[in-house]
Amino acid sequence: MKNIQIVGVPEHFNLPWHLAIEEGAFEERGIDLQWTDVPEGTGKMCTMLREGKTDIAVILTEGIVKDIVAGNPSKIVQVFVQSPLYWGIHVGKTSVHNTLEDLKGKKAAISRYGSGSHLMAYINADNNGWSYNDLQFEVINNLQGAIDALTNGTADYFMWEHFTTKPIVDKGIFRRISDCPTPWPCFVIAVRDEVLKKSPAIVKHVLEVINVYTSDFKDIPSIDRMLANRYKQKVQDIQEWLSITRWSQENIAPITVKNIQEQLVKLNIIEKSVPYSEIVTKL
Repeated sequence: MKNIQIVGVPEHFNLPWHLAIEEGAFEERGIDLQWTDVPEGTGKMCTMLREGKTDIAVILTEGIVKDIVAGNPSKIVQVFVQSPLYWGIHVGKTSVHNTLEDLKGKKAAISRYGSGSHLMAYINADNNGWSYNDLQFEVINNLQGAIDALTNGTADYFMWEHFTTKPIVDKGIFRRISDCPTPWPCFVIAVRDEVLKKSPAIVKHVLEVINVYTSDFKDIPSIDRMLANRYKQKVQDIQEWLSITRWSQENIAPITVKNIQEQLVKLNIIEKSVPYSEIVTKL
Protein backbone atom coordinates (compact mmCIF):
# COMPACT_ATOMS: atom_id res chain seq x y z
CA MET A 1 0.00 0.00 0.00
CA LYS A 2 1.48 3.34 -1.10
CA ASN A 3 0.88 6.21 1.33
CA ILE A 4 0.01 9.53 -0.34
CA GLN A 5 -0.71 12.76 1.56
CA ILE A 6 -3.29 15.15 0.08
CA VAL A 7 -4.63 18.49 1.30
CA GLY A 8 -7.58 20.70 0.42
CA VAL A 9 -10.02 23.17 1.92
CA PRO A 10 -12.87 21.81 4.08
CA GLU A 11 -15.49 22.88 1.55
CA HIS A 12 -18.23 21.21 -0.48
CA PHE A 13 -16.12 21.16 -3.68
CA ASN A 14 -14.04 18.36 -2.18
CA LEU A 15 -16.79 15.90 -1.23
CA PRO A 16 -15.90 13.63 -4.20
CA TRP A 17 -12.51 12.99 -2.58
CA HIS A 18 -14.08 12.06 0.75
CA LEU A 19 -16.61 9.73 -0.87
CA ALA A 20 -13.85 7.98 -2.83
CA ILE A 21 -11.75 7.56 0.33
CA GLU A 22 -14.68 6.34 2.41
CA GLU A 23 -15.69 3.81 -0.23
CA GLY A 24 -12.15 2.41 -0.49
CA ALA A 25 -11.71 3.37 -4.14
CA PHE A 26 -8.06 4.35 -3.68
CA GLU A 27 -7.27 1.30 -1.56
CA GLU A 28 -8.45 -0.87 -4.44
CA ARG A 29 -5.55 0.64 -6.41
CA GLY A 30 -3.08 0.02 -3.57
CA ILE A 31 -3.10 3.65 -2.42
CA ASP A 32 -3.57 4.83 1.17
CA LEU A 33 -4.73 8.39 0.43
CA GLN A 34 -4.53 10.46 3.62
CA TRP A 35 -6.62 13.63 3.41
CA THR A 36 -5.92 16.70 5.59
CA ASP A 37 -8.26 19.69 5.72
CA VAL A 38 -6.47 23.05 5.47
CA PRO A 39 -8.95 25.77 6.48
CA GLU A 40 -6.25 28.44 6.03
CA GLY A 41 -6.45 27.83 2.28
CA THR A 42 -4.09 28.14 -0.66
CA GLY A 43 -1.20 30.06 0.94
CA LYS A 44 -0.81 27.40 3.63
CA MET A 45 -1.10 24.58 1.07
CA CYS A 46 1.64 26.15 -1.07
CA THR A 47 3.90 26.14 1.99
CA MET A 48 3.05 22.49 2.69
CA LEU A 49 3.99 21.53 -0.89
CA ARG A 50 7.25 23.45 -0.63
CA GLU A 51 8.13 21.82 2.71
CA GLY A 52 7.19 18.30 1.60
CA LYS A 53 4.38 18.09 4.16
CA THR A 54 1.92 17.01 1.48
CA ASP A 55 2.27 15.22 -1.83
CA ILE A 56 -0.84 16.58 -3.54
CA ALA A 57 -2.92 19.73 -3.09
CA VAL A 58 -6.39 20.55 -4.41
CA ILE A 59 -5.70 24.24 -4.67
CA LEU A 60 -6.80 27.56 -6.16
CA THR A 61 -5.46 27.94 -9.69
CA GLU A 62 -4.09 31.48 -9.45
CA GLY A 63 -2.45 30.77 -6.09
CA ILE A 64 -0.47 27.73 -7.22
CA VAL A 65 0.48 29.34 -10.56
CA LYS A 66 1.91 32.30 -8.63
CA ASP A 67 3.80 30.03 -6.25
CA ILE A 68 5.22 27.74 -8.95
CA VAL A 69 6.52 30.83 -10.78
CA ALA A 70 8.09 31.84 -7.44
CA GLY A 71 9.90 28.51 -7.15
CA ASN A 72 7.46 25.99 -5.65
CA PRO A 73 8.79 22.59 -6.87
CA SER A 74 5.38 21.33 -7.98
CA LYS A 75 3.30 20.98 -11.14
CA ILE A 76 -0.37 21.21 -12.03
CA VAL A 77 -1.53 17.80 -13.32
CA GLN A 78 -5.23 18.48 -13.87
CA VAL A 79 -8.10 20.92 -13.44
CA PHE A 80 -10.38 19.77 -10.61
CA VAL A 81 -13.21 22.34 -10.88
CA GLN A 82 -13.62 23.96 -14.30
CA SER A 83 -16.17 26.62 -13.34
CA PRO A 84 -15.15 29.94 -11.76
CA LEU A 85 -15.11 30.46 -8.01
CA TYR A 86 -17.60 33.07 -6.87
CA TRP A 87 -15.90 35.18 -4.23
CA GLY A 88 -18.37 36.96 -2.02
CA ILE A 89 -17.23 40.42 -0.88
CA HIS A 90 -18.29 40.75 2.75
CA VAL A 91 -18.40 43.42 5.42
CA GLY A 92 -19.37 43.20 9.08
CA LYS A 93 -22.95 43.52 10.22
CA THR A 94 -22.50 47.04 11.61
CA SER A 95 -20.09 48.25 8.91
CA VAL A 96 -20.71 51.70 7.44
CA HIS A 97 -19.68 50.32 4.02
CA ASN A 98 -22.58 49.44 1.73
CA THR A 99 -21.19 49.47 -1.81
CA LEU A 100 -18.05 48.32 -3.58
CA GLU A 101 -16.97 51.93 -4.04
CA ASP A 102 -17.05 52.37 -0.25
CA LEU A 103 -14.25 49.78 0.00
CA LYS A 104 -11.75 51.70 -2.13
CA GLY A 105 -8.61 52.19 -0.04
CA LYS A 106 -10.00 50.12 2.84
CA LYS A 107 -8.35 47.16 4.56
CA ALA A 108 -8.99 43.62 3.28
CA ALA A 109 -8.88 40.64 5.61
CA ILE A 110 -6.78 37.87 4.02
CA SER A 111 -5.99 34.37 5.25
CA ARG A 112 -2.30 34.93 4.41
CA TYR A 113 -0.15 36.55 1.75
CA GLY A 114 -0.26 34.54 -1.47
CA SER A 115 -3.68 33.13 -0.62
CA GLY A 116 -6.76 33.37 -2.81
CA SER A 117 -8.25 36.07 -0.60
CA HIS A 118 -5.07 38.09 -1.09
CA LEU A 119 -4.82 37.64 -4.88
CA MET A 120 -8.54 38.24 -5.44
CA ALA A 121 -8.32 41.58 -3.67
CA TYR A 122 -6.06 42.63 -6.57
CA ILE A 123 -8.48 41.20 -9.14
CA ASN A 124 -11.34 43.08 -7.48
CA ALA A 125 -9.29 46.30 -7.42
CA ASP A 126 -8.48 45.88 -11.10
CA ASN A 127 -12.15 45.25 -11.94
CA ASN A 128 -13.07 48.51 -10.23
CA GLY A 129 -10.22 50.64 -11.55
CA TRP A 130 -8.59 51.12 -8.14
CA SER A 131 -4.88 51.68 -7.67
CA TYR A 132 -3.11 48.64 -6.24
CA ASN A 133 -1.18 51.06 -4.03
CA ASP A 134 -4.42 51.72 -2.14
CA LEU A 135 -4.77 48.08 -1.06
CA GLN A 136 -4.25 47.33 2.62
CA PHE A 137 -4.28 43.90 4.26
CA GLU A 138 -4.90 42.30 7.64
CA VAL A 139 -3.81 38.64 7.98
CA ILE A 140 -6.56 36.68 9.74
CA ASN A 141 -5.54 33.02 9.03
CA ASN A 142 -9.00 31.49 8.68
CA LEU A 143 -12.74 32.08 8.58
CA GLN A 144 -13.06 32.62 12.35
CA GLY A 145 -10.27 35.17 12.13
CA ALA A 146 -12.24 36.99 9.45
CA ILE A 147 -15.37 37.01 11.61
CA ASP A 148 -13.36 38.49 14.48
CA ALA A 149 -11.65 41.09 12.25
CA LEU A 150 -14.85 42.32 10.58
CA THR A 151 -16.72 42.35 13.89
CA ASN A 152 -13.93 44.19 15.74
CA GLY A 153 -13.19 46.56 12.87
CA THR A 154 -9.52 45.57 12.42
CA ALA A 155 -10.38 44.90 8.76
CA ASP A 156 -13.07 46.40 6.53
CA TYR A 157 -13.93 43.61 4.08
CA PHE A 158 -13.28 39.95 3.39
CA MET A 159 -13.42 37.93 0.18
CA TRP A 160 -14.28 34.23 0.46
CA GLU A 161 -16.26 31.64 -1.49
CA HIS A 162 -19.89 32.75 -1.76
CA PHE A 163 -21.57 29.56 -0.55
CA THR A 164 -19.07 28.73 2.20
CA THR A 165 -19.80 32.10 3.81
CA LYS A 166 -23.56 32.01 3.10
CA PRO A 167 -24.45 30.60 6.57
CA ILE A 168 -22.49 33.46 8.16
CA VAL A 169 -24.41 35.95 6.01
CA ASP A 170 -27.70 34.23 6.91
CA LYS A 171 -26.88 34.61 10.61
CA GLY A 172 -26.34 38.35 10.13
CA ILE A 173 -22.64 38.26 11.07
CA PHE A 174 -21.52 39.28 7.57
CA ARG A 175 -23.25 41.33 4.90
CA ARG A 176 -22.38 40.45 1.31
CA ILE A 177 -22.25 43.53 -0.87
CA SER A 178 -21.10 41.93 -4.12
CA ASP A 179 -19.50 38.89 -5.82
CA CYS A 180 -16.27 38.65 -7.78
CA PRO A 181 -15.92 35.51 -9.96
CA THR A 182 -12.49 34.25 -10.96
CA PRO A 183 -11.85 34.67 -14.71
CA TRP A 184 -10.50 31.09 -14.95
CA PRO A 185 -11.14 27.53 -13.62
CA CYS A 186 -11.04 27.74 -9.84
CA PHE A 187 -9.39 24.55 -8.51
CA VAL A 188 -6.55 22.44 -9.88
CA ILE A 189 -4.67 19.40 -8.61
CA ALA A 190 -0.98 20.08 -7.96
CA VAL A 191 1.70 17.49 -7.15
CA ARG A 192 5.23 17.88 -5.85
CA ASP A 193 7.92 17.28 -8.48
CA GLU A 194 9.59 14.65 -6.29
CA VAL A 195 6.38 12.61 -6.20
CA LEU A 196 5.87 13.00 -9.95
CA LYS A 197 9.41 11.75 -10.53
CA LYS A 198 9.24 8.78 -8.13
CA SER A 199 5.60 7.69 -8.44
CA PRO A 200 3.99 8.93 -11.69
CA ALA A 201 1.85 5.77 -12.00
CA ILE A 202 0.46 6.30 -8.48
CA VAL A 203 -0.51 9.89 -9.31
CA LYS A 204 -2.16 8.67 -12.50
CA HIS A 205 -4.19 6.14 -10.48
CA VAL A 206 -5.29 8.89 -8.08
CA LEU A 207 -6.52 10.99 -11.01
CA GLU A 208 -8.31 8.04 -12.62
CA VAL A 209 -10.20 7.33 -9.39
CA ILE A 210 -11.24 10.91 -8.65
CA ASN A 211 -12.30 11.44 -12.26
CA VAL A 212 -14.74 8.54 -11.96
CA TYR A 213 -16.28 10.19 -8.92
CA THR A 214 -16.52 13.70 -10.37
CA SER A 215 -17.90 12.48 -13.71
CA ASP A 216 -21.22 11.44 -12.19
CA PHE A 217 -21.10 13.33 -8.88
CA LYS A 218 -24.21 15.41 -9.62
CA ASP A 219 -26.17 12.24 -10.44
CA ILE A 220 -25.74 10.68 -6.98
CA PRO A 221 -29.22 10.30 -5.45
CA SER A 222 -29.96 13.04 -2.89
CA ILE A 223 -26.49 14.53 -3.33
CA ASP A 224 -27.93 17.97 -2.53
CA ARG A 225 -29.14 16.79 0.89
CA MET A 226 -25.87 14.97 1.58
CA LEU A 227 -23.88 18.12 0.83
CA ALA A 228 -26.24 20.31 2.85
CA ASN A 229 -25.95 18.02 5.88
CA ARG A 230 -22.18 17.61 5.72
CA TYR A 231 -21.38 21.25 5.17
CA LYS A 232 -24.23 22.77 7.21
CA GLN A 233 -25.77 24.54 4.24
CA LYS A 234 -29.35 25.09 3.11
CA VAL A 235 -30.49 22.61 0.46
CA GLN A 236 -31.61 25.41 -1.86
CA ASP A 237 -28.17 27.04 -1.63
CA ILE A 238 -26.48 23.74 -2.46
CA GLN A 239 -28.84 23.24 -5.41
CA GLU A 240 -27.88 26.69 -6.73
CA TRP A 241 -24.19 25.92 -6.22
CA LEU A 242 -24.49 22.55 -8.01
CA SER A 243 -26.18 24.25 -10.95
CA ILE A 244 -23.18 26.52 -11.58
CA THR A 245 -20.34 24.12 -10.68
CA ARG A 246 -18.57 21.93 -13.25
CA TRP A 247 -15.85 19.45 -12.34
CA SER A 248 -13.15 18.57 -14.85
CA GLN A 249 -11.27 15.46 -15.92
CA GLU A 250 -8.84 17.35 -18.20
CA ASN A 251 -5.59 19.21 -17.79
CA ILE A 252 -5.42 22.98 -17.80
CA ALA A 253 -5.08 24.51 -21.26
CA PRO A 254 -1.96 26.48 -22.28
CA ILE A 255 -4.08 29.53 -23.18
CA THR A 256 -5.57 29.52 -19.66
CA VAL A 257 -2.14 29.43 -18.01
CA LYS A 258 -1.02 32.21 -20.36
CA ASN A 259 -4.03 34.36 -19.42
CA ILE A 260 -3.54 33.78 -15.68
CA GLN A 261 0.13 34.72 -15.86
CA GLU A 262 -0.60 37.82 -17.93
CA GLN A 263 -3.13 38.94 -15.33
CA LEU A 264 -0.70 38.27 -12.45
CA VAL A 265 2.02 40.24 -14.25
CA LYS A 266 -0.42 43.10 -14.82
CA LEU A 267 -1.26 43.09 -11.11
CA ASN A 268 2.47 43.08 -10.20
CA ILE A 269 2.00 39.77 -8.37
CA ILE A 270 4.62 38.02 -10.53
CA GLU A 271 7.46 39.70 -12.42
CA LYS A 272 7.26 37.68 -15.63
CA SER A 273 5.56 34.70 -17.23
CA VAL A 274 7.29 31.31 -17.49
CA PRO A 275 6.74 28.53 -20.04
CA TYR A 276 3.68 26.28 -19.70
CA SER A 277 5.97 23.26 -19.15
CA GLU A 278 7.33 24.82 -15.96
CA ILE A 279 3.83 25.00 -14.46
CA VAL A 280 1.96 22.02 -15.91
CA THR A 281 2.86 18.42 -16.63
CA LYS A 282 0.90 15.76 -18.50
CA LEU A 283 0.82 12.22 -17.15
